[in-house]
Parts: sequence; structure tokens; C-alpha cells
Amino acid sequence: MVEEVVDRRRVQFEFAKRSFEAFLSERERFLPYLKPQVTPVLYMDLEGIKSRYIELRYHLPQVKVYYAVKANDHPEIIRVLAELGSGFEVASSEELRRVLEMGVSPDRVISSNPVKPMDFIEYAYSKGVDRFAVDSFTEVDKLAKVAKRSRVYVRLVVPNEGSDWPLSKKFGVDVNTALDILEYAREKGLIPYGVTFHVGSQCNNYRNWFIGIRTAAELWSKAKERGLRLQMLNLGGGIPVRYTYEALSVEDIAYYVRGLLQKFFPSMPHELQIEPGRGIVGDQGIMVTRVIGKARRGNENWIYIDTGVFNGLAEALGGIRYAFYLDREGELEEWTIGGVSCDSMDVVARSVPLPEPEVGDYLYILSAGAYTTVYAANFNGFPVPQVVFP
Repeated sequence: MVEEVVDRRRVQFEFAKRSFEAFLSERERFLPYLKPQVTPVLYMDLEGIKSRYIELRYHLPQVKVYYAVKANDHPEIIRVLAELGSGFEVASSEELRRVLEMGVSPDRVISSNPVKPMDFIEYAYSKGVDRFAVDSFTEVDKLAKVAKRSRVYVRLVVPNEGSDWPLSKKFGVDVNTALDILEYAREKGLIPYGVTFHVGSQCNNYRNWFIGIRTAAELWSKAKERGLRLQMLNLGGGIPVRYTYEALSVEDIAYYVRGLLQKFFPSMPHELQIEPGRGIVGDQGIMVTRVIGKARRGNENWIYIDTGVFNGLAEALGGIRYAFYLDREGELEEWTIGGVSCDSMDVVARSVPLPEPEVGDYLYILSAGAYTTVYAANFNGFPVPQVVFP
């Protein structure tokens, strides 16, 4: 019996190629933009962003969508989502200012950052925003001081296994602590409003939603026993997009979540929320870069591109593996992709299968619509990617 040998490099490269071709097949208007004179540049699809928002609303009709502005805060993205009626999740005065400038009313804004600067709380409350997440008694004290009678929702800790960008160690509390925090908020004159959790950004594990909703239901029941009438359940973010592998679809996640809600909440919460960021914009962007150098270092092949982890690809440091496509034929080798800066940490990816590139080639980075330009800085004097909407 002859064993079939899988060419891992070929599989990975062909996946990136298919993703690249699929992206363009739905966006023929992008074709004239593929070889820009100036790089790096991030091309964003506003129509695709609209479609993704509508898809979420279609599959989760009972759930209010609050776009997480931190994923991509470009004014054009905020504008189109505002026109569709989206809500917004903000964490800072600057994010809130951008949202309000688009004519969004404060009742369409929430803040799910469990630890907020005091000046932001004061600014948000003065503008009419009165829904804030908490996960500590200290945060309750802050809100009671400058945002009296605001509505608070407590963040539970849930597993983040299967998420490329885990969040569970920084925020969240267990059920009993959450219950004590809600009671304390009531004693301080605030309104115990609801519960939230986060399954982790880029989550491809159904189990995280299962545990999150089940744990929220447990807290909900215990709160009721103590006379706390909660109104809102916030499902957080976590909807994944395709990078170097297929991701769970919005439809499949929505189907699963609807079933869990029916199972664990016989009486549905008065308000259901979800706050996707990456799930709306992540795969609606493609970054175009150019190869600026090439070297052989020990046993490794290196190429260098005109952006990097400090100038737009910071998530590469935390576990996100982008798909890269180079429009060349030839034998595939594994390449380490170095960023443009002088910093030794500026390594965008390793073991990327590519045909041998040459200086000046265009390298396409797929699913670059989220957490790229918002992280970017002019470190080492190099520019952040220009954002263009073809």
C-alpha cells in the first residue's frame, strides 16, 4: 500500500491563492488597484461590510448589533454602519467622539471595557451614554462617583480555548463574584442591568459560547433569587474570519447560539446584544505590500516587506497568522517575512510557503481589515498603510 504524501506547503499556498481569487471574484472593481505606486495600502470593501452587518441581523434578528469600534475606527466604516442602524461599542473618548460625529444617538452606544479612564466615564455620561461594563468593585465606585444612575453589566470569565486571541486572563469574574458586584452596584445607586462575556477574539470553538451562555444563565437565575431583575445579555464578540484556515460561519454560530438561548433562557432577556468587530470588517480588507529585501540567514529564507508589526500588523505578535499571496509560479519554499523597521521583534510571519520572490514584487495580505491600521504607528519613521475604499 502506497501512502499518499500531503504537500503541506502546496496546500497552504493554494489555500491562500484560492482566498485571494475568491476575494477578487466578488470585487472586480478592486482589480485596477492591485499594483499601486505607493505601498503599503489597505483596501477596504464598504459594500462587503454592509453585507456582513445585514447577514448578522438576518441570522440573529432578536440581537442588537454593537460594532466594536476598536477593530477599525475609520470614519467611513462608522458612517456606513451608522446609516444601517448599527449600535457601537466604544472604550475611549476619541472612539465615542467619532461615533457621535456621525449623528449616532447615545442610546445606540455602550462601553464594554471593564476598566475605564475616569475622564472617559465623565465624558460619556455627559453625552448621554449610560451603559457600562464592570468586573470589579473599584469600577463600581468610579461609576457611582461620576455616572450616577448609570446601568452596569458585569463581565463573566469564560474559557477562550480555540480562540486565536484569548482574552480571559485580563478581564472577567466568576458567578459568585459577579453576583456580589451587581448587588454592590445596586447599593451604590447604580442600576444592575445585565451580563456579558467574551469567548475570545477569532473564536472557532462552539464550546466557548456554550459555557458563556450557560454561565450567564446561572448568574441570571441567582440574581433573580436576590431580587436583581436583570434586563440584558451581551454575547460579546469573537465571530471569526478566514485567515490560513476556514472559519465558522455567521450562520452556523447564530444557529448554535439561538439554540443555546432557548435551552438556558426559557424566558428570554428583554434585550440581547452582540458586539462584533473582526467579524464585520476582518475579511473585508486586503493589504498590498512590496518586497524590499531578500536574504538567506542560516537555514532560513528571509524576505522583507515595506510594513511590519509596528506599522499595521501587530496581531502577528499575538498569534494571528495571515494568509499571504504572491503572484508568481515556481517551486515553493518556506520564508520568514520580516518587517520594515530595524527592530528584531519586527517579524510578521514564519514558515510561509511562497514561490521565490524578487525585490519589488507585490505581496498580498488577506483578511487585513481588522486590528491593523488601528494598531499602527509611524515607528522608525515608516508610514502606516493608507486606507482606500475602491
